[in-house]
Amino acid sequence: MAEVMRAEHVSKSFGPVQALTDINLSVNKGEILGLIGDNGAGKSTLIKILTGFHQPDRGTLFVDGEPVQLKSVTHARSLGIETVFQDLAMVNDLPVYLNLHLNKELVHRPLPFLRRKEMKRRAREALDAIGINIPSVTAEVGQLSGGQRQAIAVARSVYSNNAKLLLLDEPLAAMGAKEGGLILRLLAQLKQRGDIAIILIAHNYSQVVDVCDRVNLLQHGEITFDKASKETSVAELLELVHAEYRVSTAT
Repeated sequence: MAEVMRAEHVSKSFGPVQALTDINLSVNKGEILGLIGDNGAGKSTLIKILTGFHQPDRGTLFVDGEPVQLKSVTHARSLGIETVFQDLAMVNDLPVYLNLHLNKELVHRPLPFLRRKEMKRRAREALDAIGINIPSVTAEVGQLSGGQRQAIAVARSVYSNNAKLLLLDEPLAAMGAKEGGLILRLLAQLKQRGDIAIILIAHNYSQVVDVCDRVNLLQHGEITFDKASKETSVAELLELVHAEYRVSTAT
């Protein structure tokens, strides 16, 4: 599989706080990488570096095998790197099709009138392409379930800039079984397409083992565990985390 993103020896500190020490991570096209770790392990800092929000103090990022210095989130997006955060950045009072085109509305020229019919068509096409069942693209986002809103945010990221790397920050958090199932099916659809790499940040180890191809454990600013999901288990992951907890409390 072609490598989409690689981080080599990446570190980041904020004043006296060392958030990341020596990160080595890679993800390939068509692969879902599960990133797990306790609160404060450095997951948020790592994601912000991979998306151009923070620049590392040391280390190198590679996109499609080429070294890059991500100067901003906009720069990262231009390279096909997209992120869906927990807050989703959706406007609840706007319909689905306008949320999918947020800040990228189609307009007639020279008059700045919205091309609503074309945006509706493209929205329906984007949702259908990855199997998202939204009855109407004219429905207000605020009327939809949490799982549907999450799915729309994913669709927007995938289709906004022809994303090649999608980072999902706790997409299953606070969701019931039905809504979580919708997102898991969506991830399976994206994986089946084979043209996008996904990094999934999650706390539910069972879901990570089920849906991801590989699992990385982030502890104390380093990736301490990198193994194929089929070669590990929830029990092993829990033991690794609990062992670290026992060490930290003993000291």
